[in-house]
Amino acid sequence: MTGSQRRGLVVGCGGTLGYAWAVAALAAVEERLDWDARTAQVLVGTSTGAEVVSALGSGRSVSDLLAALQGHPDADPLLLRHVGAHPGALPPVPWPGLPGAGLMAGAVLGRVPLGTGLLGLLPRGRGDAGWLRSFGAALANGRTWLDSSRTWLVATETRSGRRVAFGSPGAPVADIGSAIAASWAIPGWFPPVRIDGRAYLDGGILSPTSADLVAPLGLDEVVIVAPMTTSGGAPATGLSRLERVVRRWMTRTLDAEEHLLRAAGTRVVRIEPSAEELAVMGFNFMNAARRPATLDVSLRTAPDRVKAAVDRSITA
Repeated sequence: MTGSQRRGLVVGCGGTLGYAWAVAALAAVEERLDWDARTAQVLVGTSTGAEVVSALGSGRSVSDLLAALQGHPDADPLLLRHVGAHPGALPPVPWPGLPGAGLMAGAVLGRVPLGTGLLGLLPRGRGDAGWLRSFGAALANGRTWLDSSRTWLVATETRSGRRVAFGSPGAPVADIGSAIAASWAIPGWFPPVRIDGRAYLDGGILSPTSADLVAPLGLDEVVIVAPMTTSGGAPATGLSRLERVVRRWMTRTLDAEEHLLRAAGTRVVRIEPSAEELAVMGFNFMNAARRPATLDVSLRTAPDRVKAAVDRSITA
């Protein structure tokens, strides 16, 4: 790609382990493409991807993110504190109430997929997203949003089922911490986040990446880093079979988004984990105890995974 061409970056949902996998994948992307991800024309993040792109939008590098995950003593203190904070491997007992019930109504009317509607029937989560709000506030350093207006964070509006990319033109005004928390608000785990009078849940309940949102930008290339999709599927046993049900749905969703981007004339470099990484990660992507092993296997496998993805983007 020449300096005159325009490249976007999309990082999808994936919980605690998806964050580690995505950072390893991005390190390989930068090496393979000889590219600094911070220079992307647009940075789109969903859930854990919102953390990643917000850090990049603040000027932190992929190397900074990786150093913090590896626990280097000279790593960025803010990033070290962030990776040291965690909501736990399991959600607290939720409150009564169905804050996402409007999503089920949307599914009945055909506005959102049935799976999204069913997630709307989960009770009100009691998880504390304070570590995300603090992270965003520190990244913004006293401002409402990042200096980079190219950072878009995707969440789902609970009444309409509409995707909202905070930071994009025409989106409701939000502070970066609230936008990260909204994008991360897993139904049944965290409560909805209210922004500008409306309630929002995790953007991943509609799409693992929302890569299609950048199609109108006419980019030359989009790099999609998707922890929760796997083309061709992956074998599983035990509780991992439940994870694969979700993964198949998310993979089909990204397939459609990739098709739309290619139809618009945009090359797509799509990077996702395979069975080897998934075997290490296990069925619970919030299990921080597996993060070191996930990072290790991902750093080992990512270069080949990225090379294959780049080669496919050229021949597709």
